[in-house]
Amino acid sequence: MNTYLHPLFVICLRVERGTLVRTITLGSTGIVTPQNAFGALPIQRVSEQDAVALLRLAFEGGMTFFDTARAYSNSEERVGLAFEGMRDKVAIATKTQARTPEAFWEDLETSLRLLRTDHVDLYQFHCVDQCYRPGDGTGMYECMLKAKEQGKIAHIGVTAHKLEVAFECVESGLYETLQYPLSYLASDRELELVALCEQRNVGFIAMKGLAGGLLTNARACMAFMTQFPGVLPIWGVQREEELDEWLAFMTETPQLDEGMRAFIASERAELAGDFCRGCGYCMPCPQDIVINQCARMSLMIRRAPSKGWLGEEWQQRMNAIEDCAECYACTARCPYDLDIPQLLKKNLADYRAVLAGSVDVKGAGEE
Repeated sequence: MNTYLHPLFVICLRVERGTLVRTITLGSTGIVTPQNAFGALPIQRVSEQDAVALLRLAFEGGMTFFDTARAYSNSEERVGLAFEGMRDKVAIATKTQARTPEAFWEDLETSLRLLRTDHVDLYQFHCVDQCYRPGDGTGMYECMLKAKEQGKIAHIGVTAHKLEVAFECVESGLYETLQYPLSYLASDRELELVALCEQRNVGFIAMKGLAGGLLTNARACMAFMTQFPGVLPIWGVQREEELDEWLAFMTETPQLDEGMRAFIASERAELAGDFCRGCGYCMPCPQDIVINQCARMSLMIRRAPSKGWLGEEWQQRMNAIEDCAECYACTARCPYDLDIPQLLKKNLADYRAVLAGSVDVKGAGEE
């Protein structure tokens, strides 16, 4: 079974000018991959034909690591269609949100069938709220070990949004990779997590490098990642123009120079404090409030302006905030411990001020 990409295969990836691509070795897994990887969550939002075409374009452009999950509706199926017969050329990572051994095996078998393969290179516990260990009574880690023994998975990883749970997973020595949100808005404690992964030779897979769409300067986001030699960013790609930008950075990588550092510092100052990253783990809401967008609407209409935000559909969704019962179920699920009911109210007040014209937001009504 092919458990890693041979370094020579990756190092020989070149553009026409003959420029070498910077590569990353993913911790102790031995997986070697070009510095940008493909996050396959967004491809569930496009047609199957467009999704498969996008995945193949990504491979042709130099990407070899593709991350998906059982939770991403039809994403695994599309990855399987794109790379059937190419398992020696790509590394495929997927995830299970199962919380029982029975659900674990059901997820794994479904993933293998949809991915059209007999194994995955990296299998991850998805968005854990605890560090699964052998003998903890859940039987979950034992499932991973058995699946690895059977040759159905090559490496064991974990994804987390809760910082201290992520630390516990890395310190346990049980996981070969950690997937965790990382962007230039990272706290000092989150940067300590990156350093710990490097010390323990745990591959760090960086998700949400654009902070859920709040960061719009891709060059700055890429430059920030380059300072961490063991960090592999997975960029969520939905459109060909987005893919083109990440592929261009393979060989013309933005540098974290003085000007870029100054820009990042200004961004961090603007976004300091509590804000919603849009991860959606607070959902569903008993009152059908679209929390993961409504709780950050003030930022979205300023940083990702679109006419749609102020249209009738989003006005109705924002008005639904009035129905918030302050049950705080969302806050209990929030990885960042945000006071979501109060954040919703704050965003609604600002949104209505923008609609009324009493607050001017540059570009808010533009496509």
